Amino acid sequence: MEVPSFVQTSPSIFSDMNDELEIIHELDISHIETESDNALKNTFSDRQQHLLIDALYASWKAPKAKTFVAMANVGLFHGLHLPPVVPDFMLSLGVVFPDNAWEKNHRAYFTWEYGKLPELAVEIVSNIRGKELDEKLDRYAFIGIPNYVVFDPAGHYGAETLRLFALKGTEYESVQGFERIGNLEMGCTLWTGTYRGMTDTWLRWTAPDGSLLPTSEECAEHERERAEHERERAEEAFVLASEERLRAERLAERLRALGINPEEV
Repeated sequence: MEVPSFVQTSPSIFSDMNDELEIIHELDISHIETESDNALKNTFSDRQQHLLIDALYASWKAPKAKTFVAMANVGLFHGLHLPPVVPDFMLSLGVVFPDNAWEKNHRAYFTWEYGKLPELAVEIVSNIRGKELDEKLDRYAFIGIPNYVVFDPAGHYGAETLRLFALKGTEYESVQGFERIGNLEMGCTLWTGTYRGMTDTWLRWTAPDGSLLPTSEECAEHERERAEHERERAEEAFVLASEERLRAERLAERLRALGINPEEV
């Protein structure tokens, strides 16, 4: 019996045994390398990847309150016998991290384990060898990633440092404006500031109203400011109450001096 060609990328593998199809429930992924010792990145890219993940987990409200996973430098395997692609960042909605992260079938983003493709991939250009605007762009389109962002902080591909692409059919189309990324209910922008001790221009996520999605540190700082404001308001209220009590006591003393019972006034 001829085995259909699609089974190479299907979650279940079928083998021909005496003209009967036998379902194999666990894929043999012993040949797959999920980690590499050669992954080198610069200090900016390291901080930028942390920033993208940090802000989402700190403050993003995913569409329809869905769960999500955000990963950096993790292999994306979209076919059992196809080589992976390793996005600088990827985001997938409606999924959760597996319980045992050390099991081999949990150590990368296997689409047959998570049951879907990520909604977004981001590449941070370090040099033109990455081919983010040709080979990688075509690869992500072939895989079927709906949204693709290329951040080129050093201008290796020209003056346009931020690009957004949306999948239309089997090819990407450039999107003008970064207020909204597909159906993710968030956008992106460039922001100049300091993150984890490094000052530069960063790629940041934005809420639908255009405001920045705060990082965990910014959320903590906002909470400290709110608590300080509440403390100052409480102190002001205490001072005003104390002053009012003193005024009442002085008035009562004057009334008593005049032979008037203040409680009868």
